[in-house]
Amino acid sequence: MIKINKLEIENVKRVKAVKLEPTKNGLTVIGGRNGQGKTSILDAIAWALGGNKYKPSQAKREGSVLPPNLHIVMSNGLEIRRDGKNSDLKVIDPSGNKAGQQLLNSFVEELAINLPKFIDSSNADKAKILLQIIGVGDQLFELEKKEAELYNRRRTIGQIADQKKKFAAEMNYYTEAPKELVSASELIREQQAILAKNAENGRIRAQRDSLKERQEKLDSEIARLIEERAEVERQLEIAEKSALDLQDESTEELERNIEQIDDVNRKVRANFDKDKANEDAQEYKDQYDTMTNEIEQVRLEKSKLLEDADLPLSDLSVSEGELIYKGQRWDNMSGAEQLKVSTAIVRKLKPDCGFILIDKLEQMDLDTLKEFGQWLEQEELQAIATRVSTGDECSIIISDGYGEEVAQAAPEKPKYQF
Repeated sequence: MIKINKLEIENVKRVKAVKLEPTKNGLTVIGGRNGQGKTSILDAIAWALGGNKYKPSQAKREGSVLPPNLHIVMSNGLEIRRDGKNSDLKVIDPSGNKAGQQLLNSFVEELAINLPKFIDSSNADKAKILLQIIGVGDQLFELEKKEAELYNRRRTIGQIADQKKKFAAEMNYYTEAPKELVSASELIREQQAILAKNAENGRIRAQRDSLKERQEKLDSEIARLIEERAEVERQLEIAEKSALDLQDESTEELERNIEQIDDVNRKVRANFDKDKANEDAQEYKDQYDTMTNEIEQVRLEKSKLLEDADLPLSDLSVSEGELIYKGQRWDNMSGAEQLKVSTAIVRKLKPDCGFILIDKLEQMDLDTLKEFGQWLEQEELQAIATRVSTGDECSIIISDGYGEEVAQAAPEKPKYQF
């Protein structure tokens, strides 16, 4: 990774003269009160490395008769200068060959010298940058699209299922009604069969009565008709026996059923409708449960996709198109966490770029600042940052545009005073 070994800045914005050798790995804090030129140093570095699009609108220090003078030495031996009346760029490699902005662009990550561009971008853009880095953007997009479609379909199915269930619950159900519709023609056929049977019984009774009548007539002529009377008595005996076992059936129940058939069938149809409504509700609920399982499967695929990806931080992920760090979305992260996430992502964008510029570290307390510095050292990443402070955590103090050495600084962080 390419880092900044040395930098010298003169007459840029509020800076009169500053010379600094940033620590190779970890945090170099530029301290001082407000308006002393801390941010001017970062702006000067961005201008030197990023090109004229980062040139301050009023680059030359107010009151200076000399033009801006920038000199940066990189860890790969490149020297970058901007000096002279027009602050022209000069890039010289270790062999003495000259190069230009194109060479710087090959290893300088834009967001490393313009971190606010990333921090101030939308949540969706932050997530896109991360997905671009780990190379799963298209796959995750398709999975999230599939998840959204399933979710919307499941929501519709769930609403229909609830409506069906509510509709079924409000419908009447008649437990006393038969399971099938009653046929009027069948009841009428049964009634006609009984009537026919009763008619036959009536015919037999009429025959019996006729025989009795004949018996009375024959009795008056018994002498003359004795033989005939004997035969009649025999037939009468048979008829009496046949009539004795006959029993008429009542059609009252069938007549009542015929009268009630419409009401009965209404109840049967109502029961059919309620059963069908319950079946529909259950069918949609089954569909809802199936889609829930499909959504869970898609989410598992998304999790697996991100688990297998080479993420800048172990607790960093993407969910629903937004960055997630330690379970929190961007607006719920602390300022320190936002800086850590931003730094890790920017570092991953262009691995050859081993440095990053950070303005306004006041949001970090000393313990968090120390932890952030240790993380930078662990990642072998160089950060040059500003902080409104004159405390021991500062590597250099800026006062009235000059860099002042901090006596308490560690030996491996040289300080310079001009």
